[in-house]
Amino acid sequence: MKKIIAVIGDAAIEEGGLKEKLAFETGKLLVENGYRVQSGGLKGVMNAAFRGAKSAKNYREGDTVAIVPSFDRTAASRYADVVIATGLDIYRNVIVANADAVIAVGGGAGTLSEIASAWALKRLIVGFANVDGWSAELAGKRVDSRVRYPSVPEDKVYPVNTAEEAVALINEKLEMYDTVYNGIKD
Repeated sequence: MKKIIAVIGDAAIEEGGLKEKLAFETGKLLVENGYRVQSGGLKGVMNAAFRGAKSAKNYREGDTVAIVPSFDRTAASRYADVVIATGLDIYRNVIVANADAVIAVGGGAGTLSEIASAWALKRLIVGFANVDGWSAELAGKRVDSRVRYPSVPEDKVYPVNTAEEAVALINEKLEMYDTVYNGIKD
């Protein structure tokens, strides 16, 4: 079964800008490396990641998964293969973050909530350090002081600057982040 990597970030980005380029290339490389791409399924970084995923040479139907906040399936990016219309509004961010790993490209408050959720869910998190937003603010840092994986002393939001670095890091570290979240214990 293919692993699912969430690509999160700004819903409003500059056309042709660095965030769009990074999201597109990340989506493309993820699919080329055998992953599926998941996002909140709307515009901006989410749309660019899906466009990139669909441009991959080995793209297959089902490689892009949109977790949309409304019950309106038509609100999703036209590049989404699978649309899950949650009706949960911003609370769907936890579902987005519950991928096998999360890659953040910039982002505001919604992205911050997804990063925090991914941290609590013990997911591998990668953040682009070379764009404005929460990915850069948290790149290279721990989200809080909890020890999520004693065997991973360098656990943090791993900083990257290119799509190649992001996907290489996913390939290298994903198997280390293997805990399935089973609820709050303490």
